[in-house]
Amino acid sequence: MTTEPDTSTVLAEIWSELLGLDEVPPDSSFLNLGGDSVLAVRMSALVRRKLGVALALADVRVEITLAELADLVARRSAGGSTDRALPVEVARRPDPNAPFPLLPLQQGYFVGQQDGWELSYGSAHHYVDIGLTDVDPDEAPEALQDALRRLVQHQPTLRARVLHDGQQRILPADDPEAVPTVEVVDLREASATEANATVAAIRSQMSTNGPDPAHGPGVAMRLTLLPGDRARLHNAVSLLIIDGWSSNVFYRDLFALVADWNAVLPPLEVDYGDYVTSVSGLPDTDAWEADRDWWFERLDEFPLPPALPLVADPREVRPELMGTRQTTVDADTWAAFRQQCTAHGVTPSAAMFTAYAIVLARQAGHRRMLLNSLQLNRLPLHPDVHRIVGAFASTMLIPVELAEGASFAELAADNQRRFGESAAHNLISGVEVSRELGRRRGTHRPVAPIVFQSTLGMDAAMGERVPENAGPLGRIDMADHHQQLRTPQVALEVRMFELGDEMYLVFSLVDELFDTATVDGMFRELTGIARMLAEPGSWNAPVALPSAADAPESDEPRVGRYARQDRTEESGAPRTELECTIAEVWEEMLAISGVDRAADFFALGGDSLLAVRVLGKLAREKGIAVAVRDFLEAPTISGLAALASPER
Repeated sequence: MTTEPDTSTVLAEIWSELLGLDEVPPDSSFLNLGGDSVLAVRMSALVRRKLGVALALADVRVEITLAELADLVARRSAGGSTDRALPVEVARRPDPNAPFPLLPLQQGYFVGQQDGWELSYGSAHHYVDIGLTDVDPDEAPEALQDALRRLVQHQPTLRARVLHDGQQRILPADDPEAVPTVEVVDLREASATEANATVAAIRSQMSTNGPDPAHGPGVAMRLTLLPGDRARLHNAVSLLIIDGWSSNVFYRDLFALVADWNAVLPPLEVDYGDYVTSVSGLPDTDAWEADRDWWFERLDEFPLPPALPLVADPREVRPELMGTRQTTVDADTWAAFRQQCTAHGVTPSAAMFTAYAIVLARQAGHRRMLLNSLQLNRLPLHPDVHRIVGAFASTMLIPVELAEGASFAELAADNQRRFGESAAHNLISGVEVSRELGRRRGTHRPVAPIVFQSTLGMDAAMGERVPENAGPLGRIDMADHHQQLRTPQVALEVRMFELGDEMYLVFSLVDELFDTATVDGMFRELTGIARMLAEPGSWNAPVALPSAADAPESDEPRVGRYARQDRTEESGAPRTELECTIAEVWEEMLAISGVDRAADFFALGGDSLLAVRVLGKLAREKGIAVAVRDFLEAPTISGLAALASPER
């Protein structure tokens, strides 16, 4: 006769698996044992699978101890906890080929690709090329194409197509358009000058012309064969189908399949479409409404973004590519940095966020600011969620207030608390919160265009790193990479990730907006702070900050300082035939009647995706063509009619 292990034993086994420990002290926090917020979400999914207990988002704290978690699980199992669990379940869809919605951030990317926003691009995508050595040039191309074919069969999202109405669907695995074709460029006989020029041309082309799942595969891949059994793997992925976590899953699985023709990946019990279909029901739940209310009650107190000086109006800029600054923090320094984080009870992500906020405050001249953070946002609805490729990511607004005279340790602890509190209310996305904030501020321009993104700890959360060897593709040197990003509504974004034991720090920005010397100085300062924080004692001295809490008034152009876009059309019923035609479509699409000619589309319940649908319907059925970006400047029936008027 066997007995089931008790709850504490199962939880200890979960922590041991995630943290790589033989023994887990019951009174040490998840953070102090090496955990972080990414691992905590995976831990929650494993608790759900092994113990059948669904934890609330507020439960998934890095500060929790094993003893506290065991007590919480026991109370939740007995029905004694008043905290809410996740209010939806994920299950297989009856029809895996049926269309399903775009998540809010996907909607933002989709609208951006219609030139709907300032700082938009024709494709929202990430490009990278990776160095390969010891390549078998005769076997590698076929092995890579075969591996990509098997991966596309395994990961349905890689077969996704975005429809004109802003939904998405998965092509059948046997659809002839499902698998991207790997283009092979053979430069084995080329001179060094010719090879370098060709690689540079490929980088430029793939960086500025990304894949678009509205018209074909969301992945574009090339293999450039070079002299001396070297090669470069070029890959561009649409942000509509792949986020940062998914990128790691993609490369890990792809290289495993290239290395072994017979490799079989563990099947997925659920896919991205199942997940999205499930979470699309969140707005009908009390828990989602509670999170919405939590955010909306605080919005009026939110500060403006950091008032960084601009050299151009974002509305007038048409960037083709984001500029990049990149550096590396070496393994020894990064290990020392993480040790200091553990000693002070904060995650490396919280520490780097604080360092970024300090740099921004010093450049902008004020201590209160609104930042945007890109979150992995994989709700722990099923243990397979972390193995799925998809665009799960969402944004989360973070109001920052750096206390004057505080030490770095105090500032980082405060920011970690803010992150944790906000993440506990993430059933509503930051995209939806930003829409409401923009409505209250009378603008459809980006309310938080300064962004923070961290995937620190991702390898530990996944349980393994991207392999270093891939059979015929040879040795994979992830450190030998070149990358570019195009993401709409972002003026400046900092990204940080780990490769091996080193930390990579990246600025992606619209170069046309900022003075080059200013950006270079900010990047050097952030890099210097990151390295300084590895030193003992560096966390306890007061941090030098501006005395002003909020930005002083200035006539100079600054980030996030917009005039209200309130319009003054005369209200009443539609007057002209053109206005009546537009009103009919609005009433149909918004499911309302008697719409006023001066009513704001977004105040009536519209959003940017619905605006694209309305404009598409007007163009297709009524011959009324207006650009999305122009409509955002005049989102009324009267304004739209004026834009569409032949006399304009």
